[in-house]
Amino acid sequence: MKKFFYLILATLVLASCGSTNLTRSSLYPKMYEEKPVTLLVMPPINNSANVDAKELLYTSISRPLAEAGYYVISPSLSMDILKQESAYDAELFIDKPLKQFRDFFGVDAVVFSIIDSWAKQGLGINTKIRYIIKSTLTEEILFDRSCDLYLDLSVDSGKSSKEKGLLDVLVELAAGAINTALTDQIEAARKANYYIFEDLPVGKYDNLYLQDQDFPASPKDVKRTVK
Repeated sequence: MKKFFYLILATLVLASCGSTNLTRSSLYPKMYEEKPVTLLVMPPINNSANVDAKELLYTSISRPLAEAGYYVISPSLSMDILKQESAYDAELFIDKPLKQFRDFFGVDAVVFSIIDSWAKQGLGINTKIRYIIKSTLTEEILFDRSCDLYLDLSVDSGKSSKEKGLLDVLVELAAGAINTALTDQIEAARKANYYIFEDLPVGKYDNLYLQDQDFPASPKDVKRTVK
């Protein structure tokens, strides 16, 4: 009876472990089905109170996508065209057909970003960003992932909390405030981009193209605190 019980228990454990094994292909199967090559990055949709967040994030999106093996339309070129065509506000297009972008730019997919939070918090910066990659051919969502990231800019004196006096605490607070003021906020976005795109199936111009389906992947929504 005991052997039967342990056998059932082992089976349940293995089943539960297997159910948590995430891979790139299990999370983003349509990326492998449609195989997008060329991407257009739309200006971010800014839902935060930071009026500069849209411009700051836009400058950091294309590089990690290009490094992942995709051909990305030049941000400066696409920005000028989008403004001329009154298409600067991405929220007007995220839920609409994207054929016009395929016809005009010749892209396979459009990258949308949504900023839900971008603000100073304590002695750091908090960013909450979501990326959606949509097909211009089928209108399907190929990739959807978000990151809630806190960039800790506090200064560590090297002393334990018990050893710190009032002066130490005040110095750290002042140094942290200066750090936050002088640190380019885009660094927080770059780190968020790293965690969001770390599980993105690689594109045609990467050596691992179509060979990374079984690579381990993290959950689609991640939360990180980094220095």
